[in-house]
Amino acid sequence: MRPALAPPEPAKAQCPYCGVGCGLELRPAVDAAAAAPQWSVRGDRSHPSSLGQVCIKGATVAETLDRNRLTTPLWRERLDHPFTPIGWERAFALLVERIRATLAGKGPQALAMYGSGQFLSEDYYVANKLFKGALGSNNFDANSRLCMSSAVAGYSRSLGSDGPPCCYDDLDLADLVLLIGTNTAECHPVLFQRLLKRKRRQGSAFRLVVVDPRATATSAAADLHLPIRPGTDVALLCGVGHLLVEQGGLDHPFIAEHTEGFGDLLELWHRWTPAQVSQLCGIVESDLRLLADWWLDAAAALSLWSMGVNQSSEGTAKVSAIINLHLVTGQIGRPGSGPFSLTGQPNAMGGREVGGLAQLLPGYRSVADPLHRSQVERHWGFAPGSIAAAPGLSVWEQIEAMERGDLDLWWVAATNPLVSMPSLDRVRVAMARCPMVVLSEAYAGTETAAMAHLLLPAAQWSEKAGVMTNSERRVTLCPAFRQPPGDARPDWAVFAELGRRLGFVEQFSYASAAAVYAEFAGLTTGRVCDVSGLSHGLLAQHGPQQWPFPAGTEPGGGQARLYGNHRFATASGRARLLAEAPLGLAEPPCEQYPLVLTVGRYLGHWHTMTRTAHVARVVQQHPEPLLEVHPDDAGRHGLSDGAMAEVCSRRGSVRARVQITAAIRPGTVFLPMHWGASQELACEANRLMHEQACDHSKQPELKAAAVTLRSC
Repeated sequence: MRPALAPPEPAKAQCPYCGVGCGLELRPAVDAAAAAPQWSVRGDRSHPSSLGQVCIKGATVAETLDRNRLTTPLWRERLDHPFTPIGWERAFALLVERIRATLAGKGPQALAMYGSGQFLSEDYYVANKLFKGALGSNNFDANSRLCMSSAVAGYSRSLGSDGPPCCYDDLDLADLVLLIGTNTAECHPVLFQRLLKRKRRQGSAFRLVVVDPRATATSAAADLHLPIRPGTDVALLCGVGHLLVEQGGLDHPFIAEHTEGFGDLLELWHRWTPAQVSQLCGIVESDLRLLADWWLDAAAALSLWSMGVNQSSEGTAKVSAIINLHLVTGQIGRPGSGPFSLTGQPNAMGGREVGGLAQLLPGYRSVADPLHRSQVERHWGFAPGSIAAAPGLSVWEQIEAMERGDLDLWWVAATNPLVSMPSLDRVRVAMARCPMVVLSEAYAGTETAAMAHLLLPAAQWSEKAGVMTNSERRVTLCPAFRQPPGDARPDWAVFAELGRRLGFVEQFSYASAAAVYAEFAGLTTGRVCDVSGLSHGLLAQHGPQQWPFPAGTEPGGGQARLYGNHRFATASGRARLLAEAPLGLAEPPCEQYPLVLTVGRYLGHWHTMTRTAHVARVVQQHPEPLLEVHPDDAGRHGLSDGAMAEVCSRRGSVRARVQITAAIRPGTVFLPMHWGASQELACEANRLMHEQACDHSKQPELKAAAVTLRSC
């Protein structure tokens, strides 16, 4: 029997939506008619990342906690059978039987898990340990692959390690902020409000530049908006580099002492003249020159980016191209400056720390490194050689493995890939070939559940204790302040129980989530992401802390910025300037498909709407997906405002209501990605998107696909 929680008391936690990681205060409301305590939400003014600010999603999160919940394990042998309720004993027996049979027949490569930045770090860590350590399968990937893996690869290739070097205070200290590939106003709204307040206070003394094919609420506040053609980001950044060289704006002492590879980069930049770049990007040359002038004028330049950079077949090259500009001007490791990726999921940063991608191990280690593997094996208590030497399958490679019949078990947890993955029809067909698809989920009726055999009810944020790390490397303890519904269990506890039942009793005998975190923290000693001085107890007593936070650090003494000494995490201690020529879109427009579709998010909705579809205020604000089309393209395709249109790509078609607007550049159309097949107004935007990915990060190009339009 689950121990009863104490009577409800006010609680503080990190918001479970985006990577800003705002602090929330939750207070029990008196409602004698309610079956469970009701909660009110407001921003936590003491949280250093958000200072009491909150967006509509965070403000309404309490309305989602009890609605449409999965409360008991469900099972069916075949997808055309109905689900039958079963107990946890039967669920664990099914899992143990399948895993043992697969290990005996096909080996560990036939087992795979796809996790999520909705996990708490403890969930991530135990799942990672179960698959990579106990089962010998590195096939543990997470939806950070669709979100931040290009940032991971870009930081690692250029600076020697993952880890954003900046902090949110830099937004208040920069003279120039470059927002590239991020609609910050809608996707990271609390950070954007911070920028807006500065703009109102300082006017032209603070400059804001936005690079985006669409005119958005973000670009409306900008001093300069560059509506470049999709896929031309690297060319734009090369053009800025060319002008920095031309105008003598480089920090040559910094380049000589702290970087390598400058000669190759100089040669690349020389080829990308302002005239050539402006023509390719579809912008006026004077705007390109203005951006370069402002970068040169800025004592502190800060760049922020998100999915528009990362979700690309050249996503890692885009990240490195941004970092190049900071390195050649010495704009890194100093207040108000640096390359700053904004994570999408609330704990995507925590997942990277614990090794939650198929090529990673905890503490920013690599499965390909023999020393790293042996360090983790010893810490985990597994025999030498337990962790496989080759990187595991990324999530799309897991889909391909199911297509080939190579996977016997695909376990999805805390995510909804049948809305968020590219080429959704292909994903469905692949899943239908897998003998056992398991879904750990808090909510009932998701699109992915329709293709699962075993459903496991998950305790979510608010019902289990654990930590999350936000985009500025700040760790917040999220307490359990509610009872999970029905038989729902914390994910980490499910993974640990399965590990014990598979014979790894000592390795998975955790008394609490605090014990899990303590084990993980010990693995980070001396690493870039050192949290060896953190614990649940310290975080509960002293509040959120920023890493690095090595053992012995006083509360509040975490490091705000990385690389302040200009020594980087490479073998030489020098940052790498990477010269990578622009490649453009993986699927450019053509005569048959003359337009580029880009997808994105609305302010009120969260990813695949498993939570926000049940919040009346949000649904009223965003009642349906709208297809944004420039007037020129609408005329060519015979579309009228408010009418329905069919959007077609090489992979399928969807229908949506047309919104004719000059806010999007000609040749480009936009759809939100939230509406899946389970919604009344189904508009599966990602059915249209292709799976071609960045060679380095394996992140799919979810921001661009060639399409055509038809009136319907």
